[in-house]
Amino acid sequence: MRERAVSGTLDGQGGAPGSTPTVVTQCNESSDFRAAFNAAQLAMAVVGRDGLVRTANHALGELLGTDPARLADAPAADFTGLREDSRTWSAYREVLLGRRDRLHCTRRLRPRGGQGMWAEVIVTPLPDSCDTLLSVADISDRRDLRARLRHLRMHDPVTRLPNRSLFFERLTTALTTGAVAHGGRGRIGLCYLDIDGFKAINDTLGHRAGDRLLGAVAKRLMECAAPGGHLVARLGGDEFALLVEESAGTEQLIALAAAVQAKLQRPFEVAGQRLAVSASIGVVERPAAGTHATELMQAADTTLYWAKADGKARWTLFDPERNAHRMTRQALSSTLRPAVERDEFVLQYQPLVGLGDGVVRGVEALVRWRHPQFGMLAPNRFIGLAEETGAIVPLGRWVLATACRQARRWQLEHPGVPLVVSVNVAVRQVWDSDLVADVAAILAETGLPPRLLQLELTESAVMGSAGRPLQQLHQLSDMGVAIAIDDFGTGYSNLAYLSRLPVSTLKLDGSFVHGFRSGEPPNPADETIVEALVQLAHRLGIKVTAECVESAEQAERLGRIGCDTGQGWFYSRPVPADSISALLGTGPAVPGRAGFVCGSA
Repeated sequence: MRERAVSGTLDGQGGAPGSTPTVVTQCNESSDFRAAFNAAQLAMAVVGRDGLVRTANHALGELLGTDPARLADAPAADFTGLREDSRTWSAYREVLLGRRDRLHCTRRLRPRGGQGMWAEVIVTPLPDSCDTLLSVADISDRRDLRARLRHLRMHDPVTRLPNRSLFFERLTTALTTGAVAHGGRGRIGLCYLDIDGFKAINDTLGHRAGDRLLGAVAKRLMECAAPGGHLVARLGGDEFALLVEESAGTEQLIALAAAVQAKLQRPFEVAGQRLAVSASIGVVERPAAGTHATELMQAADTTLYWAKADGKARWTLFDPERNAHRMTRQALSSTLRPAVERDEFVLQYQPLVGLGDGVVRGVEALVRWRHPQFGMLAPNRFIGLAEETGAIVPLGRWVLATACRQARRWQLEHPGVPLVVSVNVAVRQVWDSDLVADVAAILAETGLPPRLLQLELTESAVMGSAGRPLQQLHQLSDMGVAIAIDDFGTGYSNLAYLSRLPVSTLKLDGSFVHGFRSGEPPNPADETIVEALVQLAHRLGIKVTAECVESAEQAERLGRIGCDTGQGWFYSRPVPADSISALLGTGPAVPGRAGFVCGSA
């Protein structure tokens, strides 16, 4: 195997003495290398360990706008920009010293007398040599093409604004930068908006007119943005965002939102039509540190929803307290149905007391949610959600069955006390379930006589009852179950339905009873209204229960004008079933007796 001369000396010197054939071969190889080196279209130079150019080819001289001979003994890092950052410079030195196999980077070069260009610089060690080969390729065209393709990919074709992808890229960068800016006190702000009623414009004028409107809206938003300070983006559909990367505070975002509102309220001329447009805007402003892009967008989306719900054509500032309430609502809503299966609900009972004799006539079953996270929740925290989600049907069925089962126990324990249990029934239970079948099955299962069950429905539940709901109420009444109208007087107060519904009891809303408080000048109108309602009910064969009785004076006055029973904290707060059991058989319900808790609202 023949020896090789040391590479990197392009004049062919340095071969082993006395080896003529080898020297001739090396000279031939060296000549071939020199010819290929000089004829190559790729700009190249041989660089020594000291970083100085040994020789450069014609392509490199042409690329840099100079004679390649003038590059000899010049530091290669000077004309390739390899000193511009410490990481690249360190990697370059490692290659020169033979400790690294390759350096590949992109640099911005400025040749003499020429325009700046982007270049791909590669430095690799030469085999069997202490030198390295440096190559420089002009990639400006390739980079420009890539930039144009990226621009097309990152911008909306209708408005020419940055699209959702670029917006989130900038948002992520802004959060990272803001988290360390100003000693970690950097802030960020966002106005998230959409056009009110935009779908109607698309539907009536067509999508082309809709696109023109979006383009016009984009121009006005750009007019509101501070040059170089705000990013305006179209996130999709008629949704836009204005990102304030270095927010000066909430006041700046509010001023920006107000400016956008004012700018968009001026009419638009689109497709020969003069259009009046408004926008709803959600405003979020907070410290960049500790804020994630997803979290910020969720807050903005929630706040935009609030602006819509509050009447549209307005801006709304993010409210952490309101959001916490919304999150709680969402958490409760999503766990309602499983909570019924996990037996997280309990019933408490509030006595219904005869105003004439003080005897307990019945109890109202009131549901409570023993939530593992939020503790004991009153009905106003979850009944509305249950009705919205439909969970009220299984929950109502559980309440009815549990109350009837407990009422049957009381009947067996105290056979001489005909205690009626009153259970609230929601609108959706009347419409979405077979209430008659449910009641019949539960009464049969528990053995409770129908006469000891009363179902309470609100005015809104029975108003306009017709068809199947009305039939259900009549079937329940025919079965022997009593029907009561709860919160009477607060709904439509249409007395016509009393003549066609099988109602046995009216429960006067507490707002009527408040006028009977002691220590306040009596309002004759309150007593007149209540007395008239009581007389009307009695003439129709309907009993009257007064809710929210809080004092002896109220109880005395309500009894004097004819109310049959009273319910409220004067007699008892809602209590567990055991407290009612202890009360039964003790005689008249005098406040303070066993099982009762006295108090005022």
